[in-house]
Order: sequence, then C-alpha cells, then structure tokens
Amino acid sequence: MYVTKYRPSRTRKPSLGFDLLESMMDELVQKQGESIGGDFMPTVNTREGDDAYYIELDLPGIKKSDIDVDIKDNLITIKGERKTDSEVKEDDYYSIESKFGMFERSFTLPEDVNIDKIEANSKDGVLEVVIPKEPKKDEKPKKIKIK
Repeated sequence: MYVTKYRPSRTRKPSLGFDLLESMMDELVQKQGESIGGDFMPTVNTREGDDAYYIELDLPGIKKSDIDVDIKDNLITIKGERKTDSEVKEDDYYSIESKFGMFERSFTLPEDVNIDKIEANSKDGVLEVVIPKEPKKDEKPKKIKIK
C-alpha cells in the first residue's frame, strides 16, 4: 500500500474535461517544495528586532565549512551544499531519506544596516545571520533661512 496525501478534489465525481488538468495540478502540488536535480531549498525565517535584522536558515546536517555568506551590491547571499552519507544499498532495495544538493538564497539589504558588523552563527543545524542596524543620527529640527 502506498501512502498518498489527501486531496479533496479526488473525492468528487471525475468529469471528462478536467481529468487532465486535475492530474497536472496534482503533480505540480506534489512537486512543490522539491527542486530539480536533487537540490533542496532550506526553510528561512526573517525577523526585525529593535537593533538588527535576523535571517535564520534550517540547515540540519550541513557543516559550517559547506556554507558561504557573501555580500555584494546590497545583496546578501547564503549558499552551500548538503552532502548525504546515509544511503542504504541492499540486494532488493535502495534508500536515501534526505534531500541533498546545492542551495542558494539571496536577500536585499535595507538601507539602514551596518555591513561591517554582520555576523553569522551556526548552532544545532540552524544558521543565524545578524544584520545590525545603523544607529540613527540625532536629527534636530533645523530651520532653513531663505536667501
């Protein structure tokens, strides 16, 4: 018996005109979240604090040495590779339980950040990038004299 996702559209009576469209949509939904060629896309959480912006990526099983964080043209790019070593090869079956391959995520940096103080830390399979905000200068009201 195969395990399949519950699809409410399958419980209704099939109609001749929509069978092909429905099968294509089911295939599209099934492939959602998967990438071509074994690559994977890690989940990302972003948030803003009072003093910094935070980007968190779930990267279980990925070594720090396999991750790169680069900044270029006001864009921060996080890329890396997940390598698999948990393969099971037997006479009658072959199994790999995790997705593997290259990933790359890019984010546009806001204008109010201090690029020189950006830090990245990896702990328990989560990469956290801290992007400090540039302190706002005290802007005092100023009167402009008309000449």
